[in-house]
Amino acid sequence: MTVTTVPTVLTARALLLDMDGTLVNSDAAVERIWRRWAERHGLDAVEIMKVVHGRQGYASMALLLPDRPMEQNLADNARMLAEETADLDGVVPIPGAPEFLASLQGLPHALVTSADLALATARMGAAGLSLPDVCVTAESVGASKPDPEGFLKGAAELGVDPVDCIVFEDSAAGIQAGRSAGMRVVGVGARADLHEPDVVVRDLTRVRVEAVSGGGIRLYVG
Repeated sequence: MTVTTVPTVLTARALLLDMDGTLVNSDAAVERIWRRWAERHGLDAVEIMKVVHGRQGYASMALLLPDRPMEQNLADNARMLAEETADLDGVVPIPGAPEFLASLQGLPHALVTSADLALATARMGAAGLSLPDVCVTAESVGASKPDPEGFLKGAAELGVDPVDCIVFEDSAAGIQAGRSAGMRVVGVGARADLHEPDVVVRDLTRVRVEAVSGGGIRLYVG
């Protein structure tokens, strides 16, 4: 992956943070759940994993089984969320995530995740991370990433114009959602590098945060 060697300096008034793949490494659990789903439906698990990251489950199912009634997708999604909430084996923080979140104390930031609140609480807890005061979860929105609704809602709850927000994301759907919201995007990890965010870092050890007088945030990324 291409990683910046000289830090890029970005300024913002708020940060909007994805969870899975960005703050928390839950890939092993995600793959276990979706591989079982793929087997039940006779689908190729490898191809499925190219679709599911960043989206709510029902939205991934709609792409994978386009002729299936949405009611079935929603029912499957509810079952899978319960399975994911119970399966925390191997869920760990992305390197640098504890320090990164600690550096945001007192600065405007929000979690914007395709997980529901129960799953977000479980995975953040398993990774030893605290939930931000502002969380936009699956229950908070009517549309899944790559729709920008979640990020726009996060900005609104923080009282910050979207253009003054920076998104941290790892997936194609999330990066597209951030761009569609009119926000700059910092990509985290190799998956993000495939989808051309504004800047990409290997992990959160490569991000430093400073408060700026007047309520701004300065990021050194790379």
